[in-house]
Amino acid sequence: MTMIGDYAKSDTGDEALQDLASDVFATALLKAPIKNPEASINELYAYSTTPTLSNTTSHKTGYTKILDPDTNEPYTFYPLDWYENGKSYPTRPDPHDWLDGYYDDDLWWALAWINAYDVTSDPAYLTLAEGIFIAVSRSWGTYCSHGGIYWNWEKDYVNAIANELFFNTAAHLANRVNHDEKKTLYLYWAERSLSWFLGSGMINELGTINDGLTEDCENNNKTVWSYNQGVILGGLVELYQASTSPSFACLVLASEIANAALVALSDKNGVIHDECEPKCGGDGAQFKGIFMRNLVKLHTVAPDKAFSDAIRVNAASIWERDRAVTVDGLPVFSVNWAGPWVTPANASTHSSAMDALVADIVID
Repeated sequence: MTMIGDYAKSDTGDEALQDLASDVFATALLKAPIKNPEASINELYAYSTTPTLSNTTSHKTGYTKILDPDTNEPYTFYPLDWYENGKSYPTRPDPHDWLDGYYDDDLWWALAWINAYDVTSDPAYLTLAEGIFIAVSRSWGTYCSHGGIYWNWEKDYVNAIANELFFNTAAHLANRVNHDEKKTLYLYWAERSLSWFLGSGMINELGTINDGLTEDCENNNKTVWSYNQGVILGGLVELYQASTSPSFACLVLASEIANAALVALSDKNGVIHDECEPKCGGDGAQFKGIFMRNLVKLHTVAPDKAFSDAIRVNAASIWERDRAVTVDGLPVFSVNWAGPWVTPANASTHSSAMDALVADIVID
């Protein structure tokens, strides 16, 4: 959904593309909530001070995520009957329908609805994103310096992606709300969450970002995932644009992280890889595209030949080496952008590769 929104923003004169994006947003708004296996669990535990609730009997669920013990790649598991859960269609957009107890999931939706607002100018999408963000903000305050947010409702892990998304969403909202008090609120959250993140230790001595923190609030030295290097870039660009007195420090920091990431994640030909390849799960298969969509956002405000070269190299490699053709003659992309194409191609691998292709369109 976000990739399609970015594609629509890259060519606002294409009416068919604009209509397609609008239809996708409207369909998701209508149909996605009835497939949410854990709506409103955030609210259930928003004010709990219990460090972990995994052993309580008040809430049992078959929906969970586990982290690979070596890399911390997340894998999602759903209840057996989650897809036929019997809910009715929502009658109006309600942020509670988009909460599932994993705060990164919630905030991905918030950013997707902000993107939908950018394309359509429909205020309902922005209001929905605000509601999701406010719900997540109630979880602020971890066992690490009493700041940041946890990964999920169990409150047993403080990681990079949830906190980067919180910062990124707040900065996005600060740029889009029309009310001064709201802008002040979202700027406050963006600056507060960034300050906490920079002091957390998740950025290592090489300038890249590890997956999260230990129970002792030290860098856990887990995998340097591409999406963790990307999401913060988009947030820093948005904060720079939202600030009443813009500081180039945001763009300098973003450029330092982006360049460090390109060094750490690129192969000898400049193609980006994640540690899980070629057997990434549904989450891991999308990580590189998230990096590329945020890298091009940084490049548009702080142009750097290293960024444009990386985008072009990866897009070209995807098209030339990671493309298969279906029986209908349509191209599909897999997880290894350097090739060769490996099975499967699915929504995660294809949309991730498309993020890089859309980024290439943006810089051309």
